[in-house]
This record gives sequence, structure tokens and C-alpha cells, in this order.
Amino acid sequence: MTDTNEWFLENHDHLRDLGIEIDDQREGFIRLTLPHEASLTNPGSEAIQGGVVATLIDHAGGAAIRTTLPDPMSTPHATTELNVSYVRPAAADLTAEATVVRSGRSMGVVEVEVTMPTNEGEKTVAVGRVSLHLDRE
Repeated sequence: MTDTNEWFLENHDHLRDLGIEIDDQREGFIRLTLPHEASLTNPGSEAIQGGVVATLIDHAGGAAIRTTLPDPMSTPHATTELNVSYVRPAAADLTAEATVVRSGRSMGVVEVEVTMPTNEGEKTVAVGRVSLHLDRE
């Protein structure tokens, strides 16, 4: 599983350009980080653009589901639904923690929370749910 998720980050131009990194992963869970960069923010703002946050949630969902697959490189999987609720502006480095709710034969569901450090401690930036089609034979 580790090699597969590292491979995705190294070989997907968009994800590599964003700077997403794996902090921790185990079966059914992954923690990713995304550094705050001015190039990712809305013009005239310190807030990371919402589409970038959604991409982080989407990738976290796929990466988490891959930790449950015996052979993730040979098991086709794709997002079928992405739900994102933004809680506050993403104005610092981001951490996404994704937990698999279900990894079935043909469908997976993952919950994701994105946080950032503040003077008052970690604060939630967005929460999401990713549903994925799994093609287990």
C-alpha cells in the first residue's frame, strides 16, 4: 500500500505540483499534508482556493481506499461522488485525515477532515465524503 500511494503522488503531475505529501498511513487510514503556498491562494487573499482543498479531499479518499485493497494497482477505482463542506478559510498548511467507512466489493466510502494550525490549536477547514466505485473481480 505504501508504495502505491507514493507512486500516485510521484507520477500524477497535478498532485506532485500541489506538493501533497503522505504523513502516515495504515489500513483504512491516511494522513496527508499540503503546504500553504501563495500560488494556491485566491487572488488578494491568504486562503487556499476551494478547488485545491476539494482535490486534497478527493485524493485522500482514493489514497485511503487503496490501503484496503490487496492489489491497489490492479484494482480499478474511481470517485463517483465528492461532497465538501467548507468550514473556514484555509489560510495555513493543511492536514487531511481520511478514514475508510466501507470498502466493499464494488463501492467504498471515505470520510475526510482537513485541518490547519491556528493560535488556538488545530481548526477544521473542511469536511468531506468520497464515494468510490471499486472494480474487484
